[in-house]
Amino acid sequence: MTLSLQRQMMENLIIAKARQDALQRKMEDRRLRLQEEANRRFAASGAMTPEEREQRILYTNVLEYEQDHDWPKQWKAKMKKNPDVSLVSNLVSYLLSRSDHPVVKLLRKHQYRVYNRLYPIVSKGLPKSPAMPLRPRHSIHNPLHPETPKRPVRTACSTQSVKSFSTDLISPSRSHNLTPKYEEEEAEDPSEQGTMDRENSFEDLEQFVTQMDWVPPPSSTDDTASDSDLVCDFSVPLERDESHVQELEKRAVKEHLKAVVKDIHIAIDQLLSMCLLSFECLNTASFKDLCLASIEEAFFTPLWSALVALFRKVYVEREQAYETSVKLYSDASPRDIGIPLKLFPQNTGSPQGSYPYGSAIQELKLLIHDRCPQRKLECIVRTLRLICACAEDYRCLHEGDTTPKTAAIGADDLLPILSYVALRCQCPQLVSECAALEEFIHEGFLIGEEGYCLTSMQSALAYVESLHTGVAQLPVGKLI
Repeated sequence: MTLSLQRQMMENLIIAKARQDALQRKMEDRRLRLQEEANRRFAASGAMTPEEREQRILYTNVLEYEQDHDWPKQWKAKMKKNPDVSLVSNLVSYLLSRSDHPVVKLLRKHQYRVYNRLYPIVSKGLPKSPAMPLRPRHSIHNPLHPETPKRPVRTACSTQSVKSFSTDLISPSRSHNLTPKYEEEEAEDPSEQGTMDRENSFEDLEQFVTQMDWVPPPSSTDDTASDSDLVCDFSVPLERDESHVQELEKRAVKEHLKAVVKDIHIAIDQLLSMCLLSFECLNTASFKDLCLASIEEAFFTPLWSALVALFRKVYVEREQAYETSVKLYSDASPRDIGIPLKLFPQNTGSPQGSYPYGSAIQELKLLIHDRCPQRKLECIVRTLRLICACAEDYRCLHEGDTTPKTAAIGADDLLPILSYVALRCQCPQLVSECAALEEFIHEGFLIGEEGYCLTSMQSALAYVESLHTGVAQLPVGKLI
């Protein structure tokens, strides 16, 4: 009986092993078949670039996913039967909700990569933005010893530290290596991965910052020994040395911002390409725009706060100039900004609020609460439309004509009104927000009304920034 039982167990093991081998051969055959299909799709006359090889691998993963799931086939059948705009939005939304789809995994990988490039900068926090001192604040002393007096000594390592700091900020390999295991362990919890990255990734950067901020303690007994290691240059004033360090820091942050923007453009293009490869029915002009809008919303929403913080570090001086103008001209009337008398009410009890164009001002204030560039651009468009509607109402009040035959305002009147709205909005962050929109809004959306509205808003902000200098002139029209 024991021998019979052992023989039966051996037979079962042999059968199970044969089934396992057959299953592995079947999976390998499927993988090779899908790989051949991907090779045919990405056939090239010459050597493939690393980007093309990566895209081929991603497309192979998409084909394997579709072999194991039915919903892609069902959606393709729906799109073939009824290629409707609303169906396209629902399809892309459903695709982005499937965390196990290769496109969504690619989205998460790019988001982690961008965030890990933003973290070493934005984790330090934004500098305070006082209105009167227009220079950005940069601490040059150790925060642990706030009362330490400054010593007019220039260390030999200061410039080298800043150069190293700059190199670390703009090095793509350093930042991209923060998630080396993400591609291999896609199932890992994103929050745990982000925590691990933040804890283990910036030791060298902190060391450089520590060297920059180092100042000997007041009661140090090794002044003689430490001074022997310093290269003293008393001919150069300390302020000049500080300005040189600040200039290097600002240059490094600007280069870092350029690299991050480039990475984001590459990520968006790759995600759009993979969506179109996964669902060829989306590869039309109108459907492609809808797909791009959905991808951008999913990509930017969790990143925008950190991303705009980096923009605010680069544009801090412009924001301070805007804030200075707001404090100096907070009580300016529409006439002071150059708005004709017929386009604003003479009394403050207007139906739009306690001041003219109040509805447009309130709408513009909502811009900073959105987390997607396209939605922010739509907010600017709505702001300008509200301005035009208010201007029509104000002109009708002055002329007593309820059915005007011509438009109430043109470009010469729009910019002064928009400048007044931007001034009364009292939001310095608008400067950085509009700079970010200029970088990330797709070219197709900058043609027509959207592009005109964004350009007008930037011109109005530039005018408000220059008000405190006393030589401001409206970009179009003349100041009354």
